[in-house]
Amino acid sequence: MTLKRLLRPKPHLDREPAQHALLIGLGAALALGAAAGIAWAAGFERVLHELRHFDPIWLPVAFGMELAAYLGYVVAYREVARLEGGPRLGLGRAGAMVAAGFGAFVIRGGFVVDRQALEAAGLDPRQARARVLGLGALEYAILAPAAALAAVILLARGSTHPSLGFTLPWVIAVPLGFVAAFAALTFRHRVGEEGRWRSGLRQALDAVNMLKKLAAQGAEYGGAFFGTTLYWVGDVGCLWASLRAFHDSPDLAALVIGYATGYALTRRTLPLGGAGSVEALVSFALAWTGIPLAKAVLAVCAYRIFNLWLPLLPAAIGLRHLKRWRDVAEAG
Repeated sequence: MTLKRLLRPKPHLDREPAQHALLIGLGAALALGAAAGIAWAAGFERVLHELRHFDPIWLPVAFGMELAAYLGYVVAYREVARLEGGPRLGLGRAGAMVAAGFGAFVIRGGFVVDRQALEAAGLDPRQARARVLGLGALEYAILAPAAALAAVILLARGSTHPSLGFTLPWVIAVPLGFVAAFAALTFRHRVGEEGRWRSGLRQALDAVNMLKKLAAQGAEYGGAFFGTTLYWVGDVGCLWASLRAFHDSPDLAALVIGYATGYALTRRTLPLGGAGSVEALVSFALAWTGIPLAKAVLAVCAYRIFNLWLPLLPAAIGLRHLKRWRDVAEAG
């Protein structure tokens, strides 16, 4: 394969294996560069000192928590997909979609994979886009209140780590954001789709409306909220276990604040699974909560092994299945 052909942009499911390998290499370089830069900021000697006290007994815990997170996301994914007569995805197909969307080779974020996969499952482009955005809204609908509650707990304690600059925005912005989002639904049908900003606003309101429908039919679609909660609990638990591997037992409320702040954008929205950006943002966010930066960067690197790099194999397998299903759908 020539270099020109290798670098030629293609839709995600049409890329060749060598192009995916190139993107994985780029992601690995970004992650390594970010980790090296943070280690330099923390002091290489200090990082090496912390590394010598590494306790591997916590690694199976981290693995188990991340496995629970992926299972939770599969549950939520299936519930969102079947809303309003949508396709009822089998566990295998939903698992392939979730795994592929979290892959480190997705240049435009996993929601692009979700949209293409849902279209192959029988949804029209608008319905697929609405479910993808609804899934993103569901993620924030669980994480943001958890972070706000953690901030309230820290304020009630009078904790100085993290500072008010970390806690107050969560306490104030989350309730106001929910009120504003649901109040805006009143004007949803008045917003046309002409123009880029109007189209973007309408899509955002459609996502909030889908979240409202899920909540209104909680008895039938409660699995969406349970699965998303399990996803966040598992992922935060993986980070917590990674910190324990370096003999740091963080305050849970502070950890949730640091985690949520570091994930200003959720991992599925970030290019290449957030390679580079997550390592930097989460490490510094943890440091701002009072965890030494040397321990934070090592813990985040360990966490990313389970969060991003070990799932590469199932992501590649899932991508292969998505291509096959897409081809079958187009042939039919």
